[in-house]
Order: sequence, then C-alpha cells, then structure tokens
Amino acid sequence: MHIERIGPGPRSPLATEVMVPMRDGVRLATDVYLPGGEVTPGPVILVRLPYDKNGLYTGQPAVAGYFTRHGYRVVVQDVRGKFRSEGERLLFVNEAEDGYDTIDWIVKQPWSDGVVGMWGDSYYGFTQWAAVSARHPALRAISPRVTGTRLGELAEPIPGTHTREVEMAVHRLYPLTMFHERDMMLWEMDWAALPYHETVEKYFEQAGSRSAAYDLWYPNPVRLRRFRNGSPFDGPAIPVLMTIGWWDNCAPWQWADHEQLQRRPHWALNEYLIIEAIDHEFNSHFERPWRNGGARPTPEERGETLPRYLDPVLEFFDIFLRGNGKPADIPRVRWQLANSSPEYRTSETWPPEGTTTLTLYPGGAAAARGQGDGGTLAPQRRAEEETAAWRHDPADPVPSLAPDPFAFLVFHPDERALGDRPDVLAFTAEPVTEPLDLVGPVTLRTRVHADGPEVDVFARLFDVAPDGSAHRIARGQLTVLAEGYDSDIEIDLGHLGYRLPAGHALRLMVAGSDAPEFVPFLGQAGNRWAQTMATATTQSIKLGGESGTALKLSVYRGSES
Repeated sequence: MHIERIGPGPRSPLATEVMVPMRDGVRLATDVYLPGGEVTPGPVILVRLPYDKNGLYTGQPAVAGYFTRHGYRVVVQDVRGKFRSEGERLLFVNEAEDGYDTIDWIVKQPWSDGVVGMWGDSYYGFTQWAAVSARHPALRAISPRVTGTRLGELAEPIPGTHTREVEMAVHRLYPLTMFHERDMMLWEMDWAALPYHETVEKYFEQAGSRSAAYDLWYPNPVRLRRFRNGSPFDGPAIPVLMTIGWWDNCAPWQWADHEQLQRRPHWALNEYLIIEAIDHEFNSHFERPWRNGGARPTPEERGETLPRYLDPVLEFFDIFLRGNGKPADIPRVRWQLANSSPEYRTSETWPPEGTTTLTLYPGGAAAARGQGDGGTLAPQRRAEEETAAWRHDPADPVPSLAPDPFAFLVFHPDERALGDRPDVLAFTAEPVTEPLDLVGPVTLRTRVHADGPEVDVFARLFDVAPDGSAHRIARGQLTVLAEGYDSDIEIDLGHLGYRLPAGHALRLMVAGSDAPEFVPFLGQAGNRWAQTMATATTQSIKLGGESGTALKLSVYRGSES
C-alpha cells in the first residue's frame, strides 16, 4: 500500500501569519492579507479550511489577492489540528466555537471595522454554517459554495420511511485522508478485499497512527455533534449567497439546506441562489466538457477563472458588508441552462415561473435489461403490469465511470455501454424534435422487491445524442429495507437546468450499484465495512399499471431572459 503525505505549502509572502488563540488555549495558524499592506479598518472576509491555507489545491493566496485588490481584508485559517494549526483533529465538532473565537479575534484588530463575511467551498462552506450557529454579531453575511450543513455525514435512515441514504465511499474515507494526521494522507482503498475494515487496519499499521474520527464511526457510528449551540437555521438570519452545481456530487446536501431556508420566512428573505453548470471542483460544462482526455485544469487555467469564481461574491459582499447598493440590486436566483449559453438567467423563485410537469413511464421489461437502448420511456402509462428484474452481484458491481466524482465534468464519461450490462435496466424515449428545457426537480416513483434484506436503487438520467453517446444529467439513489418492499418509494434525482437538443433523447437507467463511488450492498444486512462475504441478490421494479414506475420532470416554457 502506497501512502503519500502532503504537508503544508510555503508561507505566502503576501500574508502575515498569526497563531490565533482559541478559548481553550489551542492556537490556529492564520494568514492575514491586507490591501496594499494598509492597517486602516475595513470589512473582513474569513476563510476557514482543512485543505492547507498555503497549498496549491485551493489556491488561497490567489483568492485572497483577488479579494484584497477589491479592498477587502482577508483572513485564511487552517482549522484545528490541520497543517500549521495546533489541537486535535476531529472533523465538524470544533468548527462552531473556533469560528466564533476567530471572528472575535478579528473584530479586535486595528484593520477590522467590526464587519465580517465568510466565503468558501465544500468543508470551508460547512465552517460558515458552523460559525452562523455560534451567532457572533459581527458575522454579517456568508457565501457557502458546493456544500451543506450535513456535508460528509454518514448515511442515515429517512424519517417516516423504510429507506435510508446510500453510503458514499468518501464518507468513511475522508477521516482517513484529510482528518487522520496534520498532513494530508493519500492512498487507495482496495475494494476487492473483504472485509473493507481490514484494509483500513492495514493502512493504520503502515501509517503508524489511527484516525479518531474513523474509530468513532466504526463499528458502531457515533454521530459527531456539529452544532452544539443548535441548528444554524434556528438562529437569527443573515444574508446568504448559496452556489449549487448541477453536477456537484454534494449537491443533495445543499438542496436540502435550501429547502430548510425556504421553510423559515426570516431565512427565505435573506437567501440568494446561484445555480451553475459546474461540478464540485468548479469545472464548467461550458468551458471544459470532456476535454483533454480527463486532464485537470492547470493552475494558470484556474487563475483565469477567478473573476467568474469570485465576482458574484464581491457583488454580494459589497452590498451586505459595505452597504454599497441595495439587496434588490441582486437577483434572488441566477441559474445557467446547460447546453444553452453560460449567461445567467434570473428569477424570483426556484424553480422559476413557467415550469410544468412532464411524466414519463418506463415500459418493456423484456427489452430493458442488457440491450443498450432497452425498453421505452413514454408519456403514456401502460395498462399492463410488468416486473423488470436484474441480478445484483457485489463481486461485479456496476462501475462508477468517472475516476474522480468530485471532478465529474473533467471526465464526463460516455456511459452508453452500461446499458449492455445484464444488471442494468435501460429505458429510452423518442428523440425530441425541438429543444426541450428541463428546469427544476426530478423524481422517480417506483416499487422495488428483492430476495435480500435490503436493496440499493440507483436511478440515472442521460442525454443520448444521435451518435449513441449517453452523458449523465441527473441522478439519485436510495436504500430500501425489506419492510419497504412492494410499496411506493420516491427517489430524488436532484434538480436540472439542462437543454436537451433537438434530435437527442432521454434515457433512464436503473441499477443496484454504482461502485466504488457508493459502497456496494454485499447481500447481507449490517455494516458493509464489516462483512466478509459477497452474495448476489435478485432485484426488481414494477412497470405499468397504477403502481408502475414514473419519472417526473420539470419542463420550462419561460422567456429567454
């Protein structure tokens, strides 16, 4: 097993590093960037991240330089226990208090005017919500991107149902890579060896240390307390600019946060949305679709994206941190329509006015399995009932075709070959004769059955081009327990902002695995990381009749603005 340790990058010559004390005496490494080196008071943008404030991965010196050129003071901090910061490494649990204490330190500095905003992606989007939950009065606005308050949470049962979330592999691996030691630890999991936990133990032995967070999650998960002061949504509302990506693998958590905000009038009045045709790593469907054979953007290319990355944030902070302008100057919702143009469309609500529901019904059970185009996907419900079955073999799961799901659009794989597998059901609609704008939520209602104690159901929606290539545009997945068999379940495939071009067709694929992005069901109940054998199971869904599978899409008939 090869383990690569990546330590902190060189300190930025543009910043002054300060070891900021927390309430328990632990000191956190903090870079302070001042515009032109000025010590005069002004608003501050705070970034708290576990990915190295001086590393190449997030490029914080370049980000801070962009903000300071626009007059902001910028504070970038390694979270507790990471890189140059002191203290224990335990993801989530210290971020609320450490965020509060850091803001409290900032407002006492001569270069601060007592007004603080926070910005950042992924985990450093989560640290913003953690700070909000601590309720420091100086925190006036946040801009969390591609994140969520439940970011990285272990799969949980869904209340009121016999279902639960499907576990993403990164859930338990994250404490073994990013929150294991002070440095970043990179290594490859062997998904062919059972039990999975033994591979982790071999890693611990080679690394010479254990991960506290992993040990709390295995074998009996302890739910790590994220917000000891209560949910951030239960406190006073502040302006929030949320950026969600159509192809972000973490988007379900952020859409869930959006729904929480919209249910609370004081938060709904303060929420602003940007929904872009991007993945988690900010690769754009417009700028880098399946280009260069899967090459990642170079640092120079990333630098060229800074205006697109940060200008909407500056516009937001100029209003809510500086008071330059009115809230009404910013659209409530800005969204991109993939396959159209990259310019933002605007609306007062999400989904925008002008959407209607289109329901499509899969049919043709005999043709659906292992035959490419498979069965049909049509707006007419078939009267006859059918059962479409497949054999799920955890020793040969349906493969995840993007090597890095966080950078999905770098690879944007053609997944047409999955339809030829005997463990995948495919249903293809007729090609559209004119462009079809799919804008808004996508759900799949179905009934499942299996001869095992549970079943994972993966639903994937594809754009099928005239040349036969199939590229994924939406997805959802759910674990159904035996008690839930033969009753209706609803799978959330997220939201779409996608133009299906004339001559293209929609294809729905249903399967029982998507590995290794998701930990496969091994045939038995219980913790999948502890199981020592893999057993195949037969799984099925109902088609046709009143209880047959139905795919609901949102179609946009609005204006071009």
